[in-house]
Amino acid sequence: MTYFSFAQVLKGALTGQKSWTPQWPEAEPKASYDVIIVGAGGHGLGAAYYLAKEHGITNVAVIDKGWLGGGNTGRNTTIIRSNYLYDESARLYDHALDLWENLSQELNYNVMYSKRGVMMLAHNVHDIQSFQRHVHSNRLNGVDNAWLTAEEAKRFCPPLDISPSARYPIVGAALQRRAGTARHDAVAWGYARAAAARGVDIIQNCPVTAIRRGPDGRVTGVETPKGFIAAKKVAVSAAGHTSVVMETAGVRLPLESYPLQALVSEPVKPIFPCVVMSNSVHAYISQSDKGELVIGSGTDQYVSYSQRGGLPLIEHTVAAICEIFPIFRRMRMLRKWGGIVDVTPDRSPILGKTPVPGLYVNCGWGTGGFKATPGSGHVFAHTIARDEPHPINAPFTLERFTTGRLIDEAAAAAVAH
Repeated sequence: MTYFSFAQVLKGALTGQKSWTPQWPEAEPKASYDVIIVGAGGHGLGAAYYLAKEHGITNVAVIDKGWLGGGNTGRNTTIIRSNYLYDESARLYDHALDLWENLSQELNYNVMYSKRGVMMLAHNVHDIQSFQRHVHSNRLNGVDNAWLTAEEAKRFCPPLDISPSARYPIVGAALQRRAGTARHDAVAWGYARAAAARGVDIIQNCPVTAIRRGPDGRVTGVETPKGFIAAKKVAVSAAGHTSVVMETAGVRLPLESYPLQALVSEPVKPIFPCVVMSNSVHAYISQSDKGELVIGSGTDQYVSYSQRGGLPLIEHTVAAICEIFPIFRRMRMLRKWGGIVDVTPDRSPILGKTPVPGLYVNCGWGTGGFKATPGSGHVFAHTIARDEPHPINAPFTLERFTTGRLIDEAAAAAVAH
């Protein structure tokens, strides 16, 4: 494994950057593995890393139809928070936040985790009641969250317009100071490098066309353009395409896939110190380390596997940002993109075993998968290795949709899920 230091960076500058070794090898599939993970995003790569590190299972392949991190991991707005309403969600997302804090040291790879805070604006009485309920619930679960007056919110985020004449007046805010952002590409690269160093094969540009099952119903491996690859266990972590892959094994999931769009502005000097969300106006904004304003909103209103989305939603989002932050009205937008998010009826993930022996699934994160990356990978690896759920992901079973024990996080999900 390559270790980075100032001396190595300086040496690279003096040698035309030609001395660096590949971060991970381009692997070709072996005939069989103990575990195959479908999907080389942050969740899949994280699960592979923790399988190798904590459970000693290194005969693992992570297979992706495209390039590593080319799905939702590289297409999100990099927000990290754990201020969810219900006990089950709070445990899951706060576990992820605990891992985020030391992830750069864990992977020896700078994931650029920035604890800048996430602020949710209240514009009316309903917002105040809803967010204060979240603050009280979070405190009971040991999750940091605080209620701010409009003036306190303004002090924390000076670009806020709290004048009473604003179209959407700000009457308060909920602030999670421990929340923030991270560099999404670096998370995928860091997990990939660390997993590969422990013997995991990462196979790119190799779509899984079917999951094969034996006469007893148990999984036996996956079909790919490079041939059949045998496996004792198969774990699917393919975001918006999870339902398509799982259906080849005869498992139907309560998922709908929607386009989710985001955009960035031209870069400017540092002006925006945190992440700000508004449920009522339906938009959120932060500033990247490059100076771009990163802007997003909710999903498109129609199901689709498109990674483009519709222009009307972008128009609505930009209009919303201009209403809350008039100072940005003359900013020019630089580019926009989209991803495919998988949404469950209760806006909470499915993370665990399936009715098919040896088949596991990690899906349904909607637009909130990135923030859960290390926590999801950690508990998913535990579930795969031991064939039983970790206590944290035990409530997030597929069976909850037949028992009725739902975890309805539609409100806590906000515009960014």
